This record gives sequence, C-alpha cells and structure tokens, in this order.
Amino acid sequence: MSQKLNTSKYLGNELKYLESVLNSKSWTNTEGSWTGNLEKQFSKKLNANHGIAFNSGTSTLHGALEAVGVKAGDEVISPAFTVIMNTTSTIHANAVPVYADVLEDRYTIDPEDIERKITPKTKAIQVVSVYGLPCEMDEIMHISNKYGIPVIEDNAECFLSKYKGKMTGTIGHMGSYSFENSKHLSCGEGGMLVTNNADYAKASRKLGGHGFKNLDADEGKVKANLDVFQNPDYKRHDSLGWNYRLSEFSSAVALAQLENIDKLIDLRIKSAQIFLDVIKGCEFLTPQFVPEYSENSYWALGLKYDGEEKIGLSWFDFRKTYMKNGGDGIYGAWSVPYLEPLVQNMSFKNRYPEIYGSLSYKKGLCPVAEKIQKKMMVFKTNYRNLDLAREKAEILSKTIKEATK
Repeated sequence: MSQKLNTSKYLGNELKYLESVLNSKSWTNTEGSWTGNLEKQFSKKLNANHGIAFNSGTSTLHGALEAVGVKAGDEVISPAFTVIMNTTSTIHANAVPVYADVLEDRYTIDPEDIERKITPKTKAIQVVSVYGLPCEMDEIMHISNKYGIPVIEDNAECFLSKYKGKMTGTIGHMGSYSFENSKHLSCGEGGMLVTNNADYAKASRKLGGHGFKNLDADEGKVKANLDVFQNPDYKRHDSLGWNYRLSEFSSAVALAQLENIDKLIDLRIKSAQIFLDVIKGCEFLTPQFVPEYSENSYWALGLKYDGEEKIGLSWFDFRKTYMKNGGDGIYGAWSVPYLEPLVQNMSFKNRYPEIYGSLSYKKGLCPVAEKIQKKMMVFKTNYRNLDLAREKAEILSKTIKEATK
C-alpha cells in the first residue's frame, strides 16, 4: 500500500505559531519568548545543556570559533570536502583556514590528516557530517584531548544521527546546526549552537547579541528588567558582538518544524533507501559507506560516479539522460573550498594583510577530496511524498539500464 503524505514542507503548527507572533505585543527576541522556547526545546531534543539560536548556520560557526577562543592569526582545521562557509567563518574570526583531507569511502574528515595538519597555532577543529553521516568522532576526540584543541561539529546536514550511541552535536565541544531552506529542519534561514559548556554558551550568545552584558548562557532577553534597561545611566555593552539573532517569526516556524523533526528525518532516510535499493548491483554508482556504529540522516544521497571509466559515459551525459527521462536533476558536489575564486584570488587578504598577505593554497593539497568532488552525484532526499521518491528512483533505474545497454 503506497504511503501518501503531504507534499508541503510544513507539516504542523507553522501557520498557527506565526499568527501567534503576529498577534503578540513584541516581535523581537530581545523581549519575546519564541526564540527562548526554541532554544530550550532544541537543546532538550539533543540532550545538550545549552542552545543558542542564530540567524544562520554560518553565524553559528563564527560564534563557536570565537567562543572557544580563536583569535587573529590562529589556525582552524576544516575538511576539504565541504561548503565554503567553514572557510569564511574562519576568516570572519580573523583566523587562517587549514584543510584536512577526507576519507574516500565516507567523505568525512580524515582523523589522521587532522593530526598531520596540527601546528602550535591550531586553536580549533571544525568537522562536518557530510550528507548526514557522522564523522569518526572517537578518533577526532582522542586528537582533541591529546593536543587540547576544541572540536566544533558542523551538523548542518546531520540531525539526530548517532555515532556509537552518542548524539551528534554533543560529542565535540560545540555543535552547529543550520535551518536554511534545504535542511532537515527549516525556517528559511537560521541556526542553532548547542553545547554542554556554560562559558562557551555565554560567549557565543554575547557575540551574536551585540555584546549585551546581561546576556548569559541560557538568557537571550536583554530587556527582562525594564527599570534597569530604561535607566539612562545603565551601561549595556561589555564585549564586541554582531547582530546574529534569530527573529521570533523564524523561531516560531522552527519550533513547529522541531515538533515534527522525527517524521521529517524518517522521510529523508526512507527516500534515500528507495534510491539505494535501485542502485544495488550497479557497478558505476557507489553510495557513501555507513559504518554499522553510525546513523545517516541523509540530508542528501551522495553517490560516486565511475561511469566514464566503466561504461564510457560522462557525468554530464548521465545527468542529461536522467533529466530527459523525468528525473529531478543531479547536483554536483561543492567545489573544494580552497579552489574557489575567493581563496585562490585571496580577495580577503586586505582585511588583515599581516595574517593573509603571504597565504596561498595549491591544487593537490587534499587529493582525495579533489578526486571525489569531481565524481559526486548528489540526489535529493527531501521528498514529502514517498510515491514521488519511488517515481524518481524508477527513473534512475531506467537511466542505469539505458546507460549499460
């Protein structure tokens, strides 16, 4: 019996909660409660002590880096197979990006290469759970403890996955989540940091909230006591901060999404499995390896394409045929960050010439990441109707058969 589901991105109380915000006296999280409630419920869901809402999953990374003590000229290690935001957040903190290669079968950061890239200047390690697969956290935390370097888990693509029974996002020192449109939980734009360290929570909250001195690990309202806040003699700011706050409207939508997060993740996993079933036995499409001790929440399904070598069909021609047959299209992987024009041209060096003036990154720096980036075929899993996922998977099956005639 086919499973029919609402094809809308929003399955629950989104409109109801938005109406409540519209009818409230305040639309700002400096006074309101929706953002505070989201923080509490989100951290509770992950079994973390503290949650701090941000306006994006990029500002969360910047907030985390500065919270753990990264300063100008420090080095931050991040994987070579990921989006540019791990690089740009490092630059926002006036730090130097250092790239570690990845494991070829699972696309996540290679712990051995992390250790090779550590120097006395290394002050943080960003690890990314690519496409929903947790990193090798035992090895990474061993390195972290050995050298005293904090770990920030970038879980923008990985919600509620577990690694050896532990919730991702709570294994490292801080966990970063994105609520951008394509993510498991979405309010258009937004993000969340979780941590069990009260000092990190307070520091990141203050960084994202204009440096108001009365902000704390679990308190985002700066106007709690109006007699104090409205006093002309009151001094409000004691540290440098940005405006990275999440709006009450976004928080209301995110909270409604959080109420259905298990269902949303289950749909992604089931959609991925439908596609995985049709590629069984295909010699030129290899799925991301998932160890038995890890859970993949499948933000997307990443497959390595070896069709050029094995059947004489280019990546582009296979994608063209899939689309001609009615497929959704196939995404390529993001460019290796250090080969993006931003990094190759060093267009950011003028912000801190004494740090970035002589910096350069060459092709071949992380050969595994560069190799798999060219081969990656990324299929969406964000289906709200599994019948549609089955239809698209059958189109993939048809395309495979046509390609191997």
